[in-house]
Amino acid sequence: MILRLARLLLLAVALALPGIGFAQSPDTPDYKAWEQTATEAEKMVQADQAQRPAFDKIRQEVVNWREKFKAAEDINASQISTVKAQIEALGPPPKEGESEDQAIADRRKKLNDELAKLQAPALRATEAASRADSIVANIDQVLRARQTDKLLRLTPSPLNPINWPEGVKVLTGLTSELASEMGQQLDQPDPYANARNNAPAIVGLLLVALMLVLRGRTWIDKLADVLEARLARNAQRVIDFIVSLGQLLLPIAGIALLEAALVQTELFGARWLELLLAIGVVLSAAFVAFWLSGRIFPRNDRQAAPFTLQSERRREGRVLTISLAVFAAIQGPFGDWLVARGQDVFEGSAKTAKEIDAAGHTLDAGFGVLVFPLQVLAAIALFRFGQLLRRHLRNETNGSEEGAFRDRLVGALGNALIGVAVVAPVLGGIGYINAANALIFPTILTLGLIALVLVLNQFFTDVYVLVTRREDDGRDSLIPALIGFLLGLLAMPPAALIWGARPADLAEMWTRFQNGISVSGVTISPGIFLTFAIVFVIGLMVTRLLQGALKTSLLPKTKIDKGGQNAIVSGLGYLGIFLAAIIAISSAGIDLSSLAIVAGALSVGVGFGLQTIVQNFVSGIILLIERPISEGDWIEVNGQMGIVKAISVRSTRIETFDRTEVIVPNADLISGQVTNWTRGNVTGRLIVPVGVAYGTDTRKVEKILHEVAANQSLVMMNPEPVVMFKGFGADSLDFEVRVILSDVNFILRVQSEMNHEINQRFAEAGIEIPFAQRDVWLRNPEVLRPKEDEAEKDADDSETSADESEDDSDTKHPVTRADYGKPQPGEGPEGMEEQRHDTSDGEADAGDR
Repeated sequence: MILRLARLLLLAVALALPGIGFAQSPDTPDYKAWEQTATEAEKMVQADQAQRPAFDKIRQEVVNWREKFKAAEDINASQISTVKAQIEALGPPPKEGESEDQAIADRRKKLNDELAKLQAPALRATEAASRADSIVANIDQVLRARQTDKLLRLTPSPLNPINWPEGVKVLTGLTSELASEMGQQLDQPDPYANARNNAPAIVGLLLVALMLVLRGRTWIDKLADVLEARLARNAQRVIDFIVSLGQLLLPIAGIALLEAALVQTELFGARWLELLLAIGVVLSAAFVAFWLSGRIFPRNDRQAAPFTLQSERRREGRVLTISLAVFAAIQGPFGDWLVARGQDVFEGSAKTAKEIDAAGHTLDAGFGVLVFPLQVLAAIALFRFGQLLRRHLRNETNGSEEGAFRDRLVGALGNALIGVAVVAPVLGGIGYINAANALIFPTILTLGLIALVLVLNQFFTDVYVLVTRREDDGRDSLIPALIGFLLGLLAMPPAALIWGARPADLAEMWTRFQNGISVSGVTISPGIFLTFAIVFVIGLMVTRLLQGALKTSLLPKTKIDKGGQNAIVSGLGYLGIFLAAIIAISSAGIDLSSLAIVAGALSVGVGFGLQTIVQNFVSGIILLIERPISEGDWIEVNGQMGIVKAISVRSTRIETFDRTEVIVPNADLISGQVTNWTRGNVTGRLIVPVGVAYGTDTRKVEKILHEVAANQSLVMMNPEPVVMFKGFGADSLDFEVRVILSDVNFILRVQSEMNHEINQRFAEAGIEIPFAQRDVWLRNPEVLRPKEDEAEKDADDSETSADESEDDSDTKHPVTRADYGKPQPGEGPEGMEEQRHDTSDGEADAGDR
């Protein structure tokens, strides 16, 4: 406890007096040792003679030094910030030709000297870290160049019969080496002594291993059948996947026990043990492929299959998957053992340069001859697998956009497999054995990785459906899609390793990703971004909580109207988001002062490309502050009339009386003319026109209309209703009833009710409501009476026309579009539009004033 208090006291003193001690931290790197390591690494890179293990070793040492330098960059950070604050407190330094008080100048000089001393260790660490970065990059460049040279190396063609004996020679040499090692083991005085001593353990391991390998899958199948019969459909898929893992784990465990039993006999030497391990890897790969093929190409229709194939094609897919896995495993661990042992056998016995060249030629030609048949078999299987994927496209009937995109990917993958199956054997036959291997076998491993991602995605989707109980739409929801995207991201590093990337390359990429990227002097790293995101989300949650509390608890108890309440809540939301962003930026340590140039460029872009958006945003702020309109108001803008439903940052949503949504930009509400019928109060005027027949007592009509208006409960008596005799119309005596309603929202109902009552009162009083009448006068009525001969001639002509029309009716063609001609004014869409406008105008007139 005392020691801890002492440390706290020392820390407080160091923070208060940053200039007292300038001794470096005990964690200061040893720059002399670093100089030796860096010089050695640079010499190795320049000579380019060391083997890859030596390069990997020196590279790891440089990386470790770099991590120390990165940590040392924060030395004296707190003291540096304190001294900078003291310098800033002195004010800006004097400009050229100006002077300042001598005491301030001396103090400024002293603080600048202290700052330089404090910054020296961090600057030295930064310089060393930069040198380490350069050395690591140079080493990686050398290793990549070697890898490229090896990939493009041309070896003797395996199609040349002259090279075939070299392959036999390699196999003979390896067989002889294994036989020699086994002979040495058996030539011991009692080679079976250890086997007899370990016999119980060996026999037990062998029995368990054989049971797991031969019967393990059968037990798992029976267990799956029992569980599926007792579980619901949603749980069947999840349990089936979990149980099916036993088909993978039990045989692999049996292979491991089998190899353990063979090791217990102590009859095998180092080379034999390596060979047995490689054979075990091949067998394990076969069982993994067997399990994976059963998930991708299921044996029954109960399991969900990613590809639409018939049962016989699914069987073929399982066979091809297992074959490809075995081929890749043979070329991988078994091939590595073959190369390593072959180099020991042939190059180890070579002494002279001539013998070394002969051994190299034998290994190149022999390995090419041995691996080429494997390449051909793998290419045939890949070609057939690509055809299976293309057959899926012919069987697929899903017409959705997502399904079409997935089908395009499957088709592209099938075409790529066929292309690899054709190109790789050609390269191998020419002599580019390494290039062919680097093309065909990573393709096989990539297929396995894709299959594993599909299987895991299906499993997690089944788990999501089981938990949420959303069988209908759960599989097509957002969460399964995000799970698939995440699995795809996690599969990228293994895919990079498959295609030749070194683990050191991935580690270097991750280190650079953690260090972040620099944008205009601001470093953005995952830690900074995560800090910003967490603080901003917390601030946003607090803002939403305060908004909810104000909207539901505090503001309803005040006398502020609903529009004012919504404005306060919205303003609090904008302010909270702004403060959350500022606090998050400060917490993340982002210095926005260095982004001034970027901000200036963005302001230019805002002035041109985002001008309308910014204008609408500012208009939205003005609407919330001035509140010329509020939610629930009845407004008319740009010929649109309706009720304001919501005011957002960019636009305002209005619901018309036709129950349609109209989105109006906020700038139109600020710069344009807006009629607000209910702002401040809901009173409004209603005008009802009435016409009566000529000869009617106008005073009596006036009295009746006044009584009808006064009889309405929503008609205000102050001011009183007014009945006006407007004038003498063409068909009637025109009156108007003008009233003020206490709630203008009921204007249509009040007008309808008044019309009903006016009609009833006029009928009781015998007052006629006229309609338009016209007298027709014929100037020459005699022209309507035709002469007798003209009548007879017209009759004959009509008979002839009737006969011709009957003849034409027999051959009359169907009416086509051309027969209609062009629409006349008032017809077609034009007439419909006019009718719609007339109807809407009538409704507006009836519903407005």
